[in-house]
Amino acid sequence: MTFFYQTRSWNSQPQVSEDTINLWRHLSNKKSWRITQLPNGFYQTEYQGIEEDNWYDVTRRETIESAEAAIDGSVEHYQKRVDFLKGPKVVKTFK
Repeated sequence: MTFFYQTRSWNSQPQVSEDTINLWRHLSNKKSWRITQLPNGFYQTEYQGIEEDNWYDVTRRETIESAEAAIDGSVEHYQKRVDFLKGPKVVKTFK
């Protein structure tokens, strides 16, 4: 019996498209988000599309406070992604 085994590696990080970068910048702004209440009483977090009036649902939460916390966490997440586009951060140097 013969087995085929293949691995892949990159010398650098895969490049992110310009559309993805624009979406991350858009989602890192809290003004792009809203909370709506559903008929079942849950709260849904949504973000507005970049160039359109469509809203896209993301999460559902039981309370408005937890929905806002989810939005805050998402905004923080995308702000970090945008910051890391500038390149790696130096966290410690040695002399």
